[in-house]
Amino acid sequence: MNFRDEQTAIGHSQQDHPEEDHSLEHHPQEDHSVGDHSQVGPSVGDQVSGGQVSRRRLTDERRTPWVAGADVTASIQSLLGTVVIAVFVITFIVQAFQIPSPSMENTLLVGDYLLVNKLCYGGGGPADYFMPYHRVQRGDIVVFHYPVDPAQHFVKRVIGVPGDRIRLVNKQVLVNGVPLKEPYARFSRLADDVFRDNFPRLDVMSGPTPEWWLQLRKLVEDGQLIVPEGHYFVMGDNRDNSSDSRYWGFVPQANIIGRPLVIYWSVRAEGDPTAPSSVGDRLYHFAYVVTHIFQITRWNRTLRLVH
Repeated sequence: MNFRDEQTAIGHSQQDHPEEDHSLEHHPQEDHSVGDHSQVGPSVGDQVSGGQVSRRRLTDERRTPWVAGADVTASIQSLLGTVVIAVFVITFIVQAFQIPSPSMENTLLVGDYLLVNKLCYGGGGPADYFMPYHRVQRGDIVVFHYPVDPAQHFVKRVIGVPGDRIRLVNKQVLVNGVPLKEPYARFSRLADDVFRDNFPRLDVMSGPTPEWWLQLRKLVEDGQLIVPEGHYFVMGDNRDNSSDSRYWGFVPQANIIGRPLVIYWSVRAEGDPTAPSSVGDRLYHFAYVVTHIFQITRWNRTLRLVH
């Protein structure tokens, strides 16, 4: 917009002074025709030329602040446009997350940085009818707001969808009475936890919320947990070291943010895998990453698709 206005302004300037432009273009011929008079005083061509140069300098001096202001305005508009696009993308399309815990090993490791597709499942509005959204399916890895503390984000794998009957027998997951094939599942401990490995158990209370244990008693039939409508049963791939639906309950549809697309960067965890809390720790962590980026990057995991 600003560049077009500048060209228009220049075009008007040339039309307002066509004679002066003509005299500039033919200045050498006028000097030649009055050659003998040049010794007495300045020629007519010189007078016209000098006046025109003065006027052009004045015009340029007046135009320079406007051009500079237009350039600054264009730069600000471009920056604001970039910011708006970035905010739109982060808010509605993709979002970056970091894996802070080992609950999804070996599918996702501590230090993996993910890009999450926030459009794949829709938002439950009118757009769901004409956009290419699909339902959450068994086996999907999802990022969601932790039901106990929505400020936290969790990533787990969907094991049960609405209507499914879930049961674990010696760590084997059965869905609707059929053993679930899980090549992604990892087991690192013996089957010695009654509640964890043989779920659901109504004679044992476990988990951070007593409300879940009370709800569990209402949803169990024939030793199987029935997943209610609009909710999902999720578990970590690292089954022996995962805080999941066995301990705190279902994930509501509204809590699901999206599905991980790709690991865009992955770094080896150094020391304590938890995120640094104080400002000093964060600055130290940032400086360490910058100075050791090539040594700590897991290049074999960078740009790996998540499934």
